[in-house]
Amino acid sequence: MKLTFWGAARAVTGSCHRLDCGGRTLLVDCGLQQGRDELDSNRIPFSAAEVDYVAVTHAHIDHSGRLPLLVKSGFHGRIITTRLTFELMQIMLRDSAHIQESNAEYESRKGKRAGHEPVEPLYTLQDVEDTLALVTPVEYGDMVELDGGLRLRFTDAGHLLGSAYVEVWAEESGVKKKLVFSGDIGNIHQPIIRDPQPITEADYVIMERTYGDRNHSSVEVDYTDDLAAILDRTFARGGTVVIPAFAVGRTQELLYFFRTIKERGLVRSLPNFPVYLDSPLAKAATQIYMGDLSGYLDAEALELVENGRRILTFPGLYLCESTDDSRALNSNTDPKVIISASGMCDAGRIRHHLKHNLWRPECSVVFVGYQAEGSVGRRILEMSAAGGHGCVKILGEEIAVRAEIVNFPGLSSHAGLDELVRWAEGFSPRPKEVFVVHGDAD
Repeated sequence: MKLTFWGAARAVTGSCHRLDCGGRTLLVDCGLQQGRDELDSNRIPFSAAEVDYVAVTHAHIDHSGRLPLLVKSGFHGRIITTRLTFELMQIMLRDSAHIQESNAEYESRKGKRAGHEPVEPLYTLQDVEDTLALVTPVEYGDMVELDGGLRLRFTDAGHLLGSAYVEVWAEESGVKKKLVFSGDIGNIHQPIIRDPQPITEADYVIMERTYGDRNHSSVEVDYTDDLAAILDRTFARGGTVVIPAFAVGRTQELLYFFRTIKERGLVRSLPNFPVYLDSPLAKAATQIYMGDLSGYLDAEALELVENGRRILTFPGLYLCESTDDSRALNSNTDPKVIISASGMCDAGRIRHHLKHNLWRPECSVVFVGYQAEGSVGRRILEMSAAGGHGCVKILGEEIAVRAEIVNFPGLSSHAGLDELVRWAEGFSPRPKEVFVVHGDAD
């Protein structure tokens, strides 16, 4: 029995852990490295053909994004994950393949003028389709029997719709061990999804530490009052509220908050304010969140659904699809809310909305997710925190930061320090070893 770490080891992203047992090889996650972690995402550091099974904790690209490369490199085994992770993976991996193909086409076109060979994409849409054909979706609590003395069970991790810890029972030469892979452990009191479920028994634990050095600045459950106040004063000034948000997870939480704000009549300056969701990926993810969520919802969301209500739709919600739809949002200055990706403002349609609204003092930009060092979003926040105005470069143009800048640092889908410690202390008896992954070395 052998456990090895091939990603998210002394780094935050690129999750990939390997267990060899009874002549079989199981990977838990196979994710892309992202941001400052990105060193060698373009290779699989072992023979893909040796791998028999992959268990996927959740759909985020740093946990699932190298699966098509694994398949392209020779994997032809079985991928197991929860039903809703599988649904989200379909849209996220296809979107990732589109990005890979577009980037390769651009680099090839640029390199051709310099006499370079064409650049091959990391993987293609066909590689994604080949990957999805290998997936076996399961539900929380199902016991999955594999060869080689391996059994799996997925337990709700409360991080993203469908996210899970992977419990692994392994037996080899009469020796039995239980391993628990945490994936990403969720924050408590998030809307829509359940809190992380307790888990108490393991010989070995492999757990994340993304926010292992801090607690989130707020543990408030209900952000609707604060968000409504921002909307009210912005609309009273005649401005637009621009919200950079990650397409899957955070965007759907925001729609949940906006539904509540409208139902409670919390915005008086413009009660029927329009909300534009300008991200094809976010639109596709939202449609999944409006599907069959039985077994995945928290008590409040479940009660709404049981009463026949839609948890993410409300009057005045518009889902933009085409680039023409997106451009039209900036052709007038009527007060509105625009939610768009990417969450750190470095790519995607959000750059156009910032270009047209960041310099307008009547507008507001609301950050609802982590802004990495060096990102456009981080630079905007740093300017605001310093109390001065400045400029940021967006789409090659210097844009003045004049809008009201608001940050909700407490909105996080990851457990903070205290919750991580509480989760680890929930095992009784204590595990023989805890391996801590998904964080910088310090």
